[in-house]
Amino acid sequence: MGGSLPLGRASLTEEFAVSFLDVDGRRRGEPLASHWTVPFERVLPVREFGSYRGKRSFSGLWWSCTISDHVGYESWLERDQVMALDFDPAVVGLSSQPFRLSWQDGGRTRSHTPDYFARLRDGTGVVVDVRADDRIEPEDAAAFAAMAQACESVGWQFRRVGAMPAARTANLRWLAGYRHPRCLHAGRAADLQRVFAESLPLLDGARRVGDPIAVLPTLFHLLWSHVLKTDLDSAPLSASSLVRCRS
Repeated sequence: MGGSLPLGRASLTEEFAVSFLDVDGRRRGEPLASHWTVPFERVLPVREFGSYRGKRSFSGLWWSCTISDHVGYESWLERDQVMALDFDPAVVGLSSQPFRLSWQDGGRTRSHTPDYFARLRDGTGVVVDVRADDRIEPEDAAAFAAMAQACESVGWQFRRVGAMPAARTANLRWLAGYRHPRCLHAGRAADLQRVFAESLPLLDGARRVGDPIAVLPTLFHLLWSHVLKTDLDSAPLSASSLVRCRS
């Protein structure tokens, strides 16, 4: 797949190349300038997630309700960030280890594989690298700068993200346990939207619909799916958290 770049951007991408596995598992290496329109949110991981004795990070698979498929992660920090991408209503597509970017640096070839590629609802591509603020070495910073330049040259966004605030992380982890559609009960969902037309404490609103044991899974699913809203940043969710329908 190819596409025309805006004037002034084509020359910037000539120094960058991408290597990736397409949806059929075929490895391809192409100039970024001619393949920036590839749907990288649907490609296969360009490399495997390693597992070995003594490994200091934890790898796994996150089931994404956004794409109804698994997305890999290589650390708890990446797990939290892929969870945040899955929660983001602007994200409609997502892949891990989407490509390897190569470029020339002082006469030698350098390469870097970003952690995630996300496609936003408006069509924008977003490349995400996950690295804690206190773990960025000079070579990492140089790689992130090259990735940012490559992304800017084709109209993508680049994000280098680290740890999220503790309250938001805890709240997303809790709500993520109810992200699967099996947690949604249509009748209770309609009742909850009616009850929370005005702000109410979380548990009080649930009790107006029925037994909280039966109602809360649907309430948490509606919070995950942004049908209901509450403050996820200031404090952990509690019985007194104010909830209302998203207008």
